[in-house]
Amino acid sequence: MTDLQNLNRSILFKQAGGKTIFQPRIDCWYDDRAYRGEALPAGYEGMSRKQLYEALGVSARLYEFNACLERYFPEEVKQHSRRLDDRHVEYIIETPLGTVNTIYASNTSNAGQMPAKWWIEDEKDLAIWSYLDEVAEYRFNMDTYHRLQKELGHLGIPTMFLPRPNLQHMFIEACGVENTYYLQADSPDELDAYFAARSRGHDKMLKVVAECPIECINYGDNLHCKILPPYLFEKYILPEYQKRGEVLHKAGKFLHSHWDGDVAGFLPYAKTCFLDGIEAITPTPQGDVTVEQVKEALGDGVFLIDGLAAVLFSDVYPLDQLKHQVEQLLHLFEGQLVLGISDEFPSDGNLDRILVVRDMVEEFNAKR
Repeated sequence: MTDLQNLNRSILFKQAGGKTIFQPRIDCWYDDRAYRGEALPAGYEGMSRKQLYEALGVSARLYEFNACLERYFPEEVKQHSRRLDDRHVEYIIETPLGTVNTIYASNTSNAGQMPAKWWIEDEKDLAIWSYLDEVAEYRFNMDTYHRLQKELGHLGIPTMFLPRPNLQHMFIEACGVENTYYLQADSPDELDAYFAARSRGHDKMLKVVAECPIECINYGDNLHCKILPPYLFEKYILPEYQKRGEVLHKAGKFLHSHWDGDVAGFLPYAKTCFLDGIEAITPTPQGDVTVEQVKEALGDGVFLIDGLAAVLFSDVYPLDQLKHQVEQLLHLFEGQLVLGISDEFPSDGNLDRILVVRDMVEEFNAKR
């Protein structure tokens, strides 16, 4: 294997002479098999996640480094949890302004969890979370950073994603989509006040991130324009992107965001987000945009990170269709591409297809 961390870094900072790197995120595929107690395919039996990346000879998107950024609260804030039954766990935060809680239910088909009761349900909860976001402090754990570098650094560049801003935080983590829109209709001033408090709280986080050694920073926003209309993206998300960009670009960070839903409505903003790249844009036959439309939107400056429709790694689709999309991306985005799967290697994916793409990338790089 080559030095994938230095190759990854040189690509992002445009010092690789047009080469790319292949980062197929196999984590969900791997976790599904572990949950089912299913053996890995022949030749890979018993391998850990790291060993599988090494055996495949591909790079990893190292979001394990998220563990380096730690959030903590003053002593008067108490956090605890309790198991309610075999599937449900309640998480509780006690503050001087009152108590908030959420309940998570474990899935029955995989190792994931979903909220059964949201953190934020009314104006009282908004006030408590405004307090929490403003009193939260952040620190960077260098011991964790060095441990992860030693364990995983040979597979790619250390990467972490930041907490979601305003609406995306509400949709995914705190309130749910439907409840958020009800709050926006019923309590718009209180909701906007919370968003302002969250933004102020994140100023402290940005200072810590700017000073940390991790160079590649992601906004793990999971944008989808059927849930977040473009006019609300422009009103709420875009200003946060621009604020983050102003701070973190001065520190020399490579910034990208995760847009993994339908994104046709967001593409006109791609060059105004203060982003160096966009992760997980999913082309047809899975997403709502073509490779050519993505290239037109990103131009020659913004990186595409991923770009291969995940479904093409399933045997349901002809191998030639996958190879054609690989060739499209390699040539259209030469010098601005970290090739990967939008968004994850699918549960029915064929590992042999990863090897095919790996070999195509190695052949492409050998000519540069």
